[in-house]
Parts: sequence; structure tokens; C-alpha cells
Amino acid sequence: MEVGAWQSLLCVRKVEFGVYLAERQDAPREERVLLPAKQVPENLEVGDRIDVFLYRDSGDRLIATVNAPLIVKGQTARLKVVEVGRVGAFLNWGLEKDLLLPFKEQTRKVDIGEECLVALYVDKSGRLCATMNVYEFLEQDSPYQKDDMVSGTIYETSKNFGVFVAVDDRYSALIPAKECYGSLRIGDTITARVTQVKEDGRLDLSVREKAYLQIEKDAVRILAALDAAGGFLDLYDKSSPEQIKSRLDMSKNEFKRAVGHLLKTGEITQENNGIRRRGIS
Repeated sequence: MEVGAWQSLLCVRKVEFGVYLAERQDAPREERVLLPAKQVPENLEVGDRIDVFLYRDSGDRLIATVNAPLIVKGQTARLKVVEVGRVGAFLNWGLEKDLLLPFKEQTRKVDIGEECLVALYVDKSGRLCATMNVYEFLEQDSPYQKDDMVSGTIYETSKNFGVFVAVDDRYSALIPAKECYGSLRIGDTITARVTQVKEDGRLDLSVREKAYLQIEKDAVRILAALDAAGGFLDLYDKSSPEQIKSRLDMSKNEFKRAVGHLLKTGEITQENNGIRRRGIS
């Protein structure tokens, strides 16, 4: 019998406090599991089959339930934090005993009342636990294609690789480091554009629009920065990519495209060491 999964089992014995279930009628006592009386259907008889979910109760005993959990082993889901204790956080997953999210399986601190994206796994002692390290549990066969807009949850960040996203809280995706702009934090829900579907099915994403759409947005951002700086910015085509990103949160190429657009529309002028909003001296 597999903990954390739905199974079809036989009713092998009825008792006052419930029924015992097993894979076969002659299963020994240690291979039977209890379905508590309050969950036993009225018409269930010895020899009948019933679909149940198996987990461990507060006494760490294997037990069956007909109630549907919000997550099963190997899957991911967003679950609400209902308590934070000495060993970790406890999540509501639809069953009587809350699900433990150990501190060592948290990628950031979680608080009571918030939802976090987790996967369900079986620890070394055979108990069901949650983990925020969901990478290996995500699927790679998403229905999305290049240029589709998707939404998902950020679950990990890396300076080298970028920002890892669970699209639909289910599919594996990455915002490459070169595409990381703005505030992108673990736990955030974002909307992004698919830039590539890799051979293995994983998605590459961008939080930026296509270039011709992004130019307009970047131009507006530059004008706002010019207004805030009194009409002049000491940024130009010789400025470093790091300077431009730290000041405007855009790449050097995006800056140059937007500046070219603003020069063409006559809204700014180019000076030796920067750009100036037209009409402001």
C-alpha cells in the first residue's frame, strides 16, 4: 500500500470503529489499514472495493480516508499556512491532520495565512511532508507555444541561471538571467511571455514585451526618469550596461532603441554626456 496516493482496496473486516482494508482478502493484520467509522459508506460490505487515500494520522499510523486531499504525492499545489511551529510550518491540505513543511524544505520564510507553492513527498521515515523545492516535481509537457502569455509562481532564483517559475503552478519554466528585470521574488505570481519551448519541453520566459511593444514602455520610463531628474540624464550610448540597468532597469540595447525612438519623435535631444528632455534647459 502506497502512502500519499489513491488506491482501490478490499474491505476485509468490519469493526465497531470502522473497517479494515487491504489489497487482498487474506492479508495479514500488518498489511491492513483502518478506514474510520465516520467515513465508511453505509452500504460497504466485506469483499467490496473502495477508493481511499492513504496517509499517516497524528499517531503516525497509516490510515485511510475517502476525503480528497488538495495534493497527492509527486504533485504541486498552492497550500495555505495555518501554523508555524518548532519544526516547520503546517499547511491545510484538506485532511484532518495538517501537512508539515519542514524548515529545511522552505526556500523562504513563510507566515500564517499566506499560500505557498509546494510539492508532496515521502521523507526517510515514511511520513508525508511538503517541500518548496518543486523543480523535480514540475511537468515538461505544457500546452504553450512561443509568444503565448502565461502566469506562474516564482519558486527559486539564481544569479547564474535566472528566475525559476512554475507556470500554472505545474509546468517547468525559466526567466534567463539576461531577461530578469524589476522585482522578481520567491512566491510572487507573475505574467510573462514564452520566448522558447526547449527540446525537453521546458519553457523560457520573458517579463518584457516584444521589442516593438517594449520600446513604447521603455520610452515612457525614460521620460519619467528625465522628469524626476530635472530634465537631464547622464546616460548615453557609451554608458555601461550595469549603469543603465541600475538606473532604468532595462538592458543597454533596450535603452538605445528607446532613445532612438524619442530622438525621432523629437521629445529628447542628445548631448555629449547624456540626454535631455526637449524644452527643459
